[in-house]
Amino acid sequence: MDQLGTEGLEELESPTDSGSDYEATMKGTKRRKPAVSKQPPKRTRHNAALKGMSSPSGISVPTPPGPSPQSISQGTSMQLSARSVRSMNEESQIISAKDIYDAVCSGKSAMVTVVDEWLDSYKRSREAGLLVLINFIVQSCGCKGVVTRKMFDSMQNAEIISTLTKEFNEDSVNYPLCTPGPQLKRFKAGLCEFARVLVRSCRNSLVYDEYLFPSLLALLTGLSDSQVRAFRHTSTLLAIKLMTGLVEVAVVVSVQLQTTQQQYNTENSKRAHDRASDRLEELQATVRELRENREELSSMMNATFRGVFVHRYRDQLPEIRAVCIEELGLWLKMDPEDFLNDGCLKYLGWTMHDKQSPVRLQCVRALQGLYQEKEFIGRLELFTSRFKERILSMVLDKDPDVAVEVVNLLLLIQQRTEEGLDEEECGHIYPLVYASHRGLASAAGGFLYNKLKGVMTSHSQENDKANNAAFFQILISFYIQSEFHEHGAYLVDSLWHVAGSELRDWETMTTFLLQDDELMYEEEGVLIELMMCAIRQAAQATPPVGRTQGKKNLSMKDKKIQEQDKRRITTHFIPLLPQLLAKYSADARNVKLLLKAPLYFDLEMYSSAQWLEKHLDLLLSQICGIVEKHTEVAVLEACAHLASTLSSDCYTFSSRAQLAFSQLFDVLTECFSTYVNDLLQGTADDDDTYSGATALKRIAALSSAKDPTAWKLFDSCLELLKSRMESRELDKELMVPAMKCAAFHLMWAKVNVVNSKPTEAELKRLKKEVRSFCRVCQDCLSLNQTDIRDQAFELLCDLLLLYSMGSVRSEPALRALAHLPSDSLRSELAAFLLDYVFTDTEDVELDAESEEEMKISLLQKKRNQLAGYCKLVIYGVLDLTAATDVFKHYSKYFKDFGDIIKETLSKSKLINPVQSAKTVCLSLQQLFSEMLTEHHSRQDLTEIRDLAKRLAMSFGIDLHRVRKPLVALHMDGIRFAFRDPQEGEEPNPNVAFLKILSEFSFKLLQPDRAQLAEFLKSACPSAALSWPPVKLYQRSLEARSTSKATEQEGGDEVPSHDTPVVKRRRTTAQGSASTTRGPWLDNSSIQSSLHTPALTSTVQKQPAKRMASRKPRPVESDISSSLTEPESEDEFSPGLQMRKVKPNKRRLASSSKNTPSPGQQDLNSHLNLLSLIEDDIAERDEDEIEDYQSDSDTGYTLPSTRHTSVSVLDELFD
Repeated sequence: MDQLGTEGLEELESPTDSGSDYEATMKGTKRRKPAVSKQPPKRTRHNAALKGMSSPSGISVPTPPGPSPQSISQGTSMQLSARSVRSMNEESQIISAKDIYDAVCSGKSAMVTVVDEWLDSYKRSREAGLLVLINFIVQSCGCKGVVTRKMFDSMQNAEIISTLTKEFNEDSVNYPLCTPGPQLKRFKAGLCEFARVLVRSCRNSLVYDEYLFPSLLALLTGLSDSQVRAFRHTSTLLAIKLMTGLVEVAVVVSVQLQTTQQQYNTENSKRAHDRASDRLEELQATVRELRENREELSSMMNATFRGVFVHRYRDQLPEIRAVCIEELGLWLKMDPEDFLNDGCLKYLGWTMHDKQSPVRLQCVRALQGLYQEKEFIGRLELFTSRFKERILSMVLDKDPDVAVEVVNLLLLIQQRTEEGLDEEECGHIYPLVYASHRGLASAAGGFLYNKLKGVMTSHSQENDKANNAAFFQILISFYIQSEFHEHGAYLVDSLWHVAGSELRDWETMTTFLLQDDELMYEEEGVLIELMMCAIRQAAQATPPVGRTQGKKNLSMKDKKIQEQDKRRITTHFIPLLPQLLAKYSADARNVKLLLKAPLYFDLEMYSSAQWLEKHLDLLLSQICGIVEKHTEVAVLEACAHLASTLSSDCYTFSSRAQLAFSQLFDVLTECFSTYVNDLLQGTADDDDTYSGATALKRIAALSSAKDPTAWKLFDSCLELLKSRMESRELDKELMVPAMKCAAFHLMWAKVNVVNSKPTEAELKRLKKEVRSFCRVCQDCLSLNQTDIRDQAFELLCDLLLLYSMGSVRSEPALRALAHLPSDSLRSELAAFLLDYVFTDTEDVELDAESEEEMKISLLQKKRNQLAGYCKLVIYGVLDLTAATDVFKHYSKYFKDFGDIIKETLSKSKLINPVQSAKTVCLSLQQLFSEMLTEHHSRQDLTEIRDLAKRLAMSFGIDLHRVRKPLVALHMDGIRFAFRDPQEGEEPNPNVAFLKILSEFSFKLLQPDRAQLAEFLKSACPSAALSWPPVKLYQRSLEARSTSKATEQEGGDEVPSHDTPVVKRRRTTAQGSASTTRGPWLDNSSIQSSLHTPALTSTVQKQPAKRMASRKPRPVESDISSSLTEPESEDEFSPGLQMRKVKPNKRRLASSSKNTPSPGQQDLNSHLNLLSLIEDDIAERDEDEIEDYQSDSDTGYTLPSTRHTSVSVLDELFD
């Protein structure tokens, strides 16, 4: 063990420690023997500190059994009372290791008392006291072994550690520092507190006794080099924490030394007759003693730094690396004179490349603590220039928590350093204000706000209003230059926590907008967008879509602020909104945004005062005027949404709004009626057609918010559609709004009949209208006009669902209204999916400039159409078998429609599990038949098998619940595979389908496998049993039972074709281990070591070629060396490059030829066993470490405000 540990340190040597004198003085020497009393003390003070120590020979040391490593996880930490804290061994009257361990487990409550008790025992016998402390450390590692007095007196540290390693035979991989749950935090905090209190209690005496801390640190250094992870982790934490305490003491001693030296110089500078000789001698002695103390502390700190930190900062375990970097940050900040130099800063620079995010996080936080101190900036200049590029690249770290801290670090660099960041470097951070992670976006918002305020400072204004005006001008300029338009909500949300007061300055914004010549046209549009986003943020007090992190209820304080903001917004905008609408009424983009403002008002305020009613009338007048001016769908939909809100019966002024919109409907209907006769007769010119179409557009938009049935427009619209279909004059500007008007009429009519008692004649008339309209829409599905065809499909899906049998099942009187789709309509709906939904977007010709924009909108339209069809299946309008046209494309179009198809699959299983499984099988059968009719291709068969794998995963993990569906699926598949051939077909053309069916076998239970095996034999000809597809399917049915038998017979042997790649590699490693261990596994002591999966290697042996080709490294003996960068990543993170330790082949070969002695065989067995365990653990840990790719393929995510809804599936399916 010790040999392996030594090799590991040689292997891991960095350029800074290859020539360390510490190895020659501390590692190579023996631990100090007890007979220290023969040597004269270094200082009289030490003798005084050690007075009362008894002879070591007369002390009997207790050896309490250590607790199991599960003792912490079971929550049995003792709540210490005064009696338990002072529990002593009756014979030796010293505190036991178990007492200290229980105190650490309980937390920080009685730590000072425990340390004082132990110090009392140490002063009585320092060897016995140190032995108690050593056993406490061993116990804290989770080891049941105990260091006896005999071992302590006769063995060196390396021999003790080797003995403890052999006895480390715990059954659990957990040890106290890695036990999950709250016990971990409590134990770790207690352990750190123990180390801190121990150093503080010894800072004036025992720190300098040249026995306690050197011996303790020597043991911890040896343990930190152990291959046992528990030893290495616990000892490193303790050593590093003790080092932190020593640094604190060293800083105090340095201050005392400086003060005393100044007093001595002052006294010595006096004239001879004025000097106090006694005072001068006393000061000189104090200076000499403080210097000796400082040197001794420096020696221990240097030894710990070189013996522990230099090796463990790149340990294989990320928790160890994180602890080292965290404490290094404290040392740099506490003792800059000794540590704040390039030789120590380089470790922070190197670990910024660590593959584990917790290590990078601690590194960045350590740097934040340094850049916060202005006096450190000069010493950080070289580090800043060398590693600034790396820090900038980390803003795209794949762990958002690290990226947040990096942005905060860059803000400190920007504020504290003279050169700061130039515009190109700031450009790395600005786009993050649009990131989907709210914490990262807020941090970037703080950086941006600081930059904007810096620009404003150079043009300082006299008052806040002028400053806010300047702020908005700069923010508008930034938004325009950032080129991330339509993401204003995310920019506002990013700035909300730092610039909330400026963004709530409604007066400044409206003053800008109402005054002429204040802003350019583009700037006005940007300001309106940002203003509306700020209004929404203040009124709703919620982040925009995509940034919500869990459901967090607003606190009472936040709710109060929200209500106040809403009242202020309403009070300010009620009189000004009509003016803004009047100014921008002709601008579709701006008026569309302004129409959203009343949705965030406290609308009851319109009724609170009579003078506000006139503003309501002005608002209604402006809305009606905008409807009459515009034909853009987005503007008309915004007007309709606002009209629906204002007409709601919950407001007392709703009657005024309903009257205003009824009058608007009258005007629009009269306009349409003027042109409808000419349109039906075909005598209308282009102007009449345009006027009629625009009137229909406005009516269609308002029909979504107001019941249009009173104006009886359905017959006119239907006749118009029929005439255009007959004449083939397909004008989408006229036909699309006509279809919408007719469809809204039918939808509102359904609502009216549900809420009233219609006559039988009215029901017959309505059913006839539904049938007629569906027939017209069905005819439109075959047209070449994309807009007309898509609108017809969407309206058909909505109406078939609204008038389905399920919608009227609860109303017996309305069952006559149920309209079932005809067979021809079903087939045309399915054909529409295949022709226009399940097609590649690249097949559609798009303009190069708006290609990406069109692709997104086209995909959104396809998703809506697919969701409409799936709803027909889910709600029983179409049979489940109609879903085959959807399931067939699950794999190929998984990226675009995977969530919709998956939801449809899960819903269908709830409706009828067996029929759903048969539908899945039917979809695969159809694909297989299509493959045979075209041309048999192995690639096509592979694609179908991939689809089968994906569909098989949809059955879940509850195999008992899916027994019947899976058996039904397999039986249908077997029947299909051996169906009778049709005329002209070869016999058994579908037998290859069994390869596809075998993908579902792993979900079967053992009784069902046997049943299906019998069914297969009865269904297929006897000669077919030898065919490859049949054999493959039979093996898939027998796979589980075979694997069970193999496990019982051969242990680790698993069929490789059923094993994932990672598991297959581990299985092979285990198999090789079992073949190379040989008969020495019968040794009970070695066998016990097999139960220690926590044994992990920190020794990464390099391949011979790599070692030979490595360049010689410069020897560096001083900590404060110049800043250098590793030549490769291996140099600064060899602990992260996981390499397996192979057993020495030459040693194994020689041992097979020559019979070794029993002792040598035992040692070789231990070494081989450790190597094999390292292989297994290293491979497992290698899979756990993620590749760090923050610079290449990980970027910030820009959420879309146009194509993202609160919940896509809820919107599509509800």
